[in-house]
Amino acid sequence: MDVKELFEKIEELMDKEVTLSGWVRNHRKQKEFGFIDFSDGTCFKHVQLVYTDKLDSFDEISKIKIGSSIEVVGKVIKSEGSGQDFEISVQSIKLLGDCPDEYPIQPKRHTREFLREEAYLRPRTNLFQAVFRVRSVAAMAIHTYFQDRGYVYFHAPLITASDCEGAGQMFQVTTLDLARIAKDGKVDYTKDFFGKTAALTVSGQLEAETFAMAYKKTYTFGPTFRAENSNTKTHASEFWMIEPEIAFCDLEGVMDVEEDMLKYIVKYVLDKCPDEMAFFDSFVEKGLLDKLHKLLDSKFTRISHHDVIKILKEAKVKWEFEPEYGEDIAKEHEKYITDYFNGPVFITNWPKDIKAFYMKQNDDNETVAAVDLEVPGAGELIGGSQREENYDKLVRRMEELGMEKESMEWYLNLRKYGGCVHSGFGMGFERLLIYLTGIENIRDVIPYPRTPGNCEY
Repeated sequence: MDVKELFEKIEELMDKEVTLSGWVRNHRKQKEFGFIDFSDGTCFKHVQLVYTDKLDSFDEISKIKIGSSIEVVGKVIKSEGSGQDFEISVQSIKLLGDCPDEYPIQPKRHTREFLREEAYLRPRTNLFQAVFRVRSVAAMAIHTYFQDRGYVYFHAPLITASDCEGAGQMFQVTTLDLARIAKDGKVDYTKDFFGKTAALTVSGQLEAETFAMAYKKTYTFGPTFRAENSNTKTHASEFWMIEPEIAFCDLEGVMDVEEDMLKYIVKYVLDKCPDEMAFFDSFVEKGLLDKLHKLLDSKFTRISHHDVIKILKEAKVKWEFEPEYGEDIAKEHEKYITDYFNGPVFITNWPKDIKAFYMKQNDDNETVAAVDLEVPGAGELIGGSQREENYDKLVRRMEELGMEKESMEWYLNLRKYGGCVHSGFGMGFERLLIYLTGIENIRDVIPYPRTPGNCEY
């Protein structure tokens, strides 16, 4: 039996014998009896095992160490102590896997920095049990949302020859002898595995657009990579992205999808992970549940980048970074705007010079039909746009940016072969998890973080 099943069927199992297999999270030994804090990972809750010196195996059980795996047979009884409604009166315990005294995860408060160094063991702590279950449930919420609405799940290639963002911050993929190249200084990519330069993808968007032109609605959900030498709390070199692409959908339509999707995911996680979310609310971010419930009841504001800058400039605030028309906004600006509107804000129609080449050019020739969703407490969560469907405009924009058109002919052809108005967005999965859990550092919401100088496990 699992602990999850035990809690779900506790009324019918009271005074019955059960068999459980799991791990010792804590062990308090006294002269005539002992308590074992037991978990099997199937739910956030633990079970208290109680054993007494009336058992022939009392001395043997009292030697079981923290971290050990055990099989316990016992009777479910009403608990006499506080903190739990029931406990297991032990009849026998079989030691399945011993654990030494120097086991790193002891029943005390460990810093998150320490647990990153022991990342292979941190799922055994309460904090990371909660984090990675929420990660699993949130992933299911995303798939359920899109599958139930007729989207086709598209597996974007991880190895690509195109740079979606045009920033050049890509990890190269090669089978060439780098030591030899370093010695003679010559690179012949025709001799490489693919016969040309290749890299790990920064986004599956461009390829997803090809499927949107066939299925109308598609989405990617998979890992992406950026060789950005950044050591902030919100950047990682490997992270997961959700990228829907929708044909016959304009900027207003894609904002409708973003709002509906985000509310669905938040409600799904709140419904499926009540214990974990209560834990985060108590021990990670006070007021987290109120923040998330408020989002569910919010109507997201829609406002242009120009009008946002106007509000920021008129604010009686001394900015660290002065807001300017035609430029990006800083974290302090994002916070002010979400506070100003008391909820999530869609900022639309951004200056084209600070946005990607594929975004729909507006008639003013200065802005593009792009949108960023800013949420209270996290800032930018989702970025999207209407895609440029006009072949000539897209070619001119690529020429302005000095982009090579030959290797992107397939992408341009989407505009010639039955093209249509279409839009999409990207949401970093780890950014979403930071928002859902209150955990501030991206390194703590992904199992094995890849950051500059760090590629352990």
